[in-house]
Amino acid sequence: MAKKTIKNVDVSGKRVLVRVDFNVPLDDQSQVTDDLRIRMALPTITSVLERGGSLVLMSHLSRPEGKVVPTMSLKPAAEKLAELIGQDVVFATDTVGNDARTKVEALQPGQVLVLENLRFNPGEDRKQDDDVKVPFAETLAAFGDVYVNDAFGTCHRTDSSMFLVPLKMEGKPRVVGFLVEKEIRYLADTIANPERPFVAIVGGAKVSDKINVIRNLLGICDKVLIGGAMAYTFELAQGRNVAKSLVEHDFVKLAKELLKVGGDVLQLPVDTHCGDAFNGDCNKLIVEAGDIPVGFEGFDIGPETAKKYAETLSTAKTVVWNGPMGVCEIPPFDAGTKIVAQAIADGDSTSIIGGGDSAAAIQQLGFADKVSHISTGGGASLEMLEGKKFAAVDLLDEE
Repeated sequence: MAKKTIKNVDVSGKRVLVRVDFNVPLDDQSQVTDDLRIRMALPTITSVLERGGSLVLMSHLSRPEGKVVPTMSLKPAAEKLAELIGQDVVFATDTVGNDARTKVEALQPGQVLVLENLRFNPGEDRKQDDDVKVPFAETLAAFGDVYVNDAFGTCHRTDSSMFLVPLKMEGKPRVVGFLVEKEIRYLADTIANPERPFVAIVGGAKVSDKINVIRNLLGICDKVLIGGAMAYTFELAQGRNVAKSLVEHDFVKLAKELLKVGGDVLQLPVDTHCGDAFNGDCNKLIVEAGDIPVGFEGFDIGPETAKKYAETLSTAKTVVWNGPMGVCEIPPFDAGTKIVAQAIADGDSTSIIGGGDSAAAIQQLGFADKVSHISTGGGASLEMLEGKKFAAVDLLDEE
């Protein structure tokens, strides 16, 4: 999936239209509480500015559903960006209206403009009719001499800014930014040609969320290690006792099929850390997997499983991790997740952390600099691990 990047384009004197992911959390005073997504876009932004281009940045924030919702304005994100790059950032109070058009036309090399929340306009919604989407996309397309997709978190979507805008910019350079380039390199290219042994760890609450991920990984991995509450659906599929543990009864049949297909590749926990209430002060037991007593619920993989998984990870050369091993927000049921994270950090594998709780665990434990890549896109990373194609990326220029 080799795509041209912004570094391949001469941007001097040109307006560069960049789809970023500034969907950042805001507090009650409309202040950005976590600027990670803005910081992740800085390499692309600074590259354009340093080479004499100007920037028109567009993003969504939350789900205003085609209506103007002042508490979902991108203005706080624009102000945070100005702080991070140490220069003024122009803000347009609309996306394709008079203010945006005027400020785009006035943009000079070295300047940055942030458009208001794309989702304030119904034309951004991929489900809208063409008579709503097309004029919106055509106006945005006219704002740039170059299109850049640097919003990995929405790469699996075909919203207008992701798909229709670059489609309308055919004939102009259409490339990926440095963030999307890195995500593709790890989540697609590395996984397509992994150094072996290739081990995946899949956790989280629901089998239903990750059926296709597990199915795809079973076909390409040497081992797929299962943790989290989804393990209890597999155990029930084996006719074992899970007591009060979280189970998706509608997916037991599918779990049986995955067990059959997975063979020795699919590894389930051998023991379980369980409790009789959803808190750290409950009565606790460590039991063999599938032997949870009445009144108890599985909350984490047990110590033998954690040890076994850590040993498997110690010899791996490529690792993908998506989903915690237990209720990692409640000690001591965070132990399994911590041991898995430590094993990945201590290993010498190419290690890819697939966003969400796994990424949070790696960062909170101080291991972020000891893994190869932490994905910024939860849904997008899952779909890439499923082996899905991204229409919004496929139409961009080939390297």
